Amino acid sequence: MLVNSLKARIGITAAMIVTSIVVLIPRKVTLRERGADGVIRDTVVKQVPLKRGLDLQGGMHLGLELDQSKRVSADPEKDIDLALTVLRKRIDEFGVTEPLIQKQGNDRIVVELAGVNDPARAIAVVQKSAFLEFRITDRTQALDKALPAMDRALLRLGVKPVGEPTQAGAANAVEQLLKGDTTKGKDSAKAAQDTTPVSGGPLSSLIITSATSSYQLYPGEYLVEKGAVARVDSLLNLPEVKALFPRHYEYRWAALPIVFAGKSYLALYVVEDRPIVTGASLVDAQAAIDPLTSGPIVTFELDRKGAREFGEGTGKNVGNYMAIILDGKVQGRPPVIQERIERRGQITLTGKSFQEAQDLALTLRAGALPVPLKIVEEVQVGASLGEDSIRSGITAGVVGTLLVVLIMVGIYRMSGVLAVLALGLYLLFSLGALSILEATLTLPGLAGLVLSIGIAVDANVLIFERIREELALGKTVRLAVDEGFKHAMSAIVDSNVTTCMTALFLFQFGTGPVKGFAVTLTIGILASMVTAVFVTRTMYMIWLDRRPAMQTLSI
Repeated sequence: MLVNSLKARIGITAAMIVTSIVVLIPRKVTLRERGADGVIRDTVVKQVPLKRGLDLQGGMHLGLELDQSKRVSADPEKDIDLALTVLRKRIDEFGVTEPLIQKQGNDRIVVELAGVNDPARAIAVVQKSAFLEFRITDRTQALDKALPAMDRALLRLGVKPVGEPTQAGAANAVEQLLKGDTTKGKDSAKAAQDTTPVSGGPLSSLIITSATSSYQLYPGEYLVEKGAVARVDSLLNLPEVKALFPRHYEYRWAALPIVFAGKSYLALYVVEDRPIVTGASLVDAQAAIDPLTSGPIVTFELDRKGAREFGEGTGKNVGNYMAIILDGKVQGRPPVIQERIERRGQITLTGKSFQEAQDLALTLRAGALPVPLKIVEEVQVGASLGEDSIRSGITAGVVGTLLVVLIMVGIYRMSGVLAVLALGLYLLFSLGALSILEATLTLPGLAGLVLSIGIAVDANVLIFERIREELALGKTVRLAVDEGFKHAMSAIVDSNVTTCMTALFLFQFGTGPVKGFAVTLTIGILASMVTAVFVTRTMYMIWLDRRPAMQTLSI
């Protein structure tokens, strides 16, 4: 019975050793990825079994807050929680290994991305609002009719056309607004209805309409020279001008400039103030290559409610143009609605790479941020710092282990040698368990691993002291070993369970580094119990089985 039991123990121990070694062997993995040109290629990469955290392999640390300057929030705390959920979805799909994403206080989100080799792309994915809208462009040319009234309002404010000298003593727009417009409210209805063109007005001289351009413009589409975009935008946002903007319409700028006749222009689009549907109805988005143009596109799918609204909106506007707006920017020239569109559609990304299409699809799937995020803290952690941390951690572990070995062998002789052999297996089992669980090893985690080396021999010390007591009572070696393991078990379980409970509390309520410490400490405790109670006992059984007549024990 003893032989059968011993064989079973040896088999189980051997299986644990082989499993730990296998999972710790680096292996080559083939990754199939689509490149920026849309071509699918196979890439062979070396996969390291133990994942390292930010402090060990480098990466980036970001501190994010809600950007209230771009959009005021009624409930900032709720928006932070929603932004946290959106960021987790995005980064999970981005492919970063074990990212840390957590709320700090009530107004900040901390993001740690280990091993990121393209920080700019990661920041773009994190910060992109991904607010998608589909809006019909103005087909009545309402802005053309409103421009004369807008020019007159600007002239009354003292805003002169570009290039025209300002008369001495004339107030500029800012001064006029600060002093108060004395003409405000006088004949405003008549001014709004007056469509007589103003020769070279402040706005009409900068906004190119279909009547003044040889470039074929769509309905609701206008051109502004790149250098004048900021001025036109500021003028259109003046309260006196906004009041004269066509009712039920808003304006949006294009995402990319247009080069025409050797000059760079940015398109301005007048769109309906209510979207047909928004990205809130999106259920899926995927990057693809358009077979006709070979350019990148993003195909999308809407939920049932969104499909019904999209179908109704596009059905009423067949033949009209629809602007696809992402984060307030019109993506490409608005396509004409050929027929009713319901559940599925696509976004053409002119001038973008396939990787940018993938990132857009990723952010659309994850959802839009409730309020744009601004980076208030950015730290790049170099790989050299991680190498120094690993070297220091290994040095501390080796020194601690050597001291434990010397003490155990010096005090407990041959039994101490068995404990040291079990300690080596403990390290193997701990690292194997971390690899199987795909846990991330951090600098605090290394500290937990080194600490658990001392805990690992603690159980052996309890067992050996108990065996000494049994031998002092005159019992045989075999009986003393059996009684020593039996009576020490309660103390071993008690000490390890209480330490595990502490580690679990650290994991539940701690932050990222503290969680790393808790994980390695817990795994180390469980591995130490296995090696001390099971492996060391098996070694004793092998030793006693080979020397059945042994009268004394080197302990």
